[in-house]
Amino acid sequence: MTTPAPVIRLHPDDGVLIARASLPPGMVVAEGVTTTERIPAGHKVAIRPIAVGEPVRRYGQIIGFATAPIAPGQHVHTQNCGMGDFAKDYAYGVDVKPVPNFDLPATFDGIRRADGRVATRNYIGILTSVNCSAHVAGIVADMFKKNPFTGDNPLADYPNVDGVVALTHKTGCGMTQNEPLALLRRTLGGYARHANFSHVVVLGLGCEVNQIGGLMEEQKLAGRLRAMDIQEVGGTRKTVEAGIAFVKEALTDANKVKREKVAASELTVALQCGGSDGYSGVSANPALGAASDLLVRHGGTVILSETPETYGAEHLLTRRAVSREVGEKLVGLMRWWEEYTRREGAEMNANPSPGNKAGGLTTILEKSLGAMAKAGSTNLVDVLNYAEPITKKGFVFMDTPGYDPVAATGQVAGGANLVCFTTGRGSVFGCKPAPSIKLATNTPMYKRMEDDMDVNCGTILDGEETVQQCGQRIFELMLKTASGQPTKSESFDFGGAEFAPWVLGATM
Repeated sequence: MTTPAPVIRLHPDDGVLIARASLPPGMVVAEGVTTTERIPAGHKVAIRPIAVGEPVRRYGQIIGFATAPIAPGQHVHTQNCGMGDFAKDYAYGVDVKPVPNFDLPATFDGIRRADGRVATRNYIGILTSVNCSAHVAGIVADMFKKNPFTGDNPLADYPNVDGVVALTHKTGCGMTQNEPLALLRRTLGGYARHANFSHVVVLGLGCEVNQIGGLMEEQKLAGRLRAMDIQEVGGTRKTVEAGIAFVKEALTDANKVKREKVAASELTVALQCGGSDGYSGVSANPALGAASDLLVRHGGTVILSETPETYGAEHLLTRRAVSREVGEKLVGLMRWWEEYTRREGAEMNANPSPGNKAGGLTTILEKSLGAMAKAGSTNLVDVLNYAEPITKKGFVFMDTPGYDPVAATGQVAGGANLVCFTTGRGSVFGCKPAPSIKLATNTPMYKRMEDDMDVNCGTILDGEETVQQCGQRIFELMLKTASGQPTKSESFDFGGAEFAPWVLGATM
């Protein structure tokens, strides 16, 4: 096997290359181009002169504009590259193409619910209407948690139950009774209906803005979950006892499930990235995109989100929109976010975090172009608001913030029964009741955090496999995970604390 080149060229029109590893001064990176300074791993090196105000291109697309003269061999980053306005051609639907399904769809061992939906896990859920009932919910769930020190396992007699999880949050009261309340209720309703929950109880305090009765009526949850108010039941001890009794009653019924062969079309996968680096758009994200294309061709669904991390690259998605209406809805989300950040005294380009920048990402445009690679190349069939139910098969977009726990919470509320999460810096994450697969962008980080990472996509950078080959591995792991194989994050019991509904509006 030949040794990979020290730099990566992503597109013939690019004026920069990506350092495969840290490059010392004096290294030849292209014909007639030698580095004039150290280029950190994952960062960009110029291969042609770029004048002030001239676009800087990566992936063949604009990622920013030179804020100082850039000479060949120089490091291109925040010191000489920044944001700027440029015209985008939305060209609605021009890249739409047929997506042929495979003649023999892939399968996995799923749990078929009575209403026909398919689960990948089998949890009992404890939801909370308000933060004031969070502690009580936690006490109930902890009664059924395995003790890692003593080995005591209250669920030992229920091998088909994956666990009892309390999903608590910091809101539910002190909020306005309009969009913020509707958003919270839509999120809680999505979790209450989630196929990966066999039984659900919601605990409230009793005097909160988010009244359980209103939640159940608005989300049509009658008959789907048990409800308890601490004030009505008679306080903490009595509510804990009632909650424990509910779980014990539910366990016998929940344990009756059996896995059966089902089509991969029953998978709805949330696509996430966090702790991104300069390799995210080169290895893990494109590989996940290849896996996404495979799942869509097998009839399944993938959800791209994190609207602020699609900003500046949305014109590449509108070209894949199946209708002008779908494309315009995506553009409308971008305009909303521009106004939202302006109102809050922020700016869209503030999105790349210090870790992103240390990893080589300079602007939100660059981050967005790499992030959208997770969605592969198939048609955009729908655009949804936060936590709205997913009703169409194929590639869909959901409006969410870029903050990973909030974004994933919305996707799972929409019906995602599996999460695939790419990371370059090394995020640790879970999202119960959906299992989360972690994809590392580079081999050094994978080796450093192997207990947390499920797939090493750094093999692409190392020249050991292609994006398509890595994508095939990811797709096969999706099926195994959906069939019950535990992920690394599940081995650490991640997924309860990461429940984070999007909080809008003032806290009163």
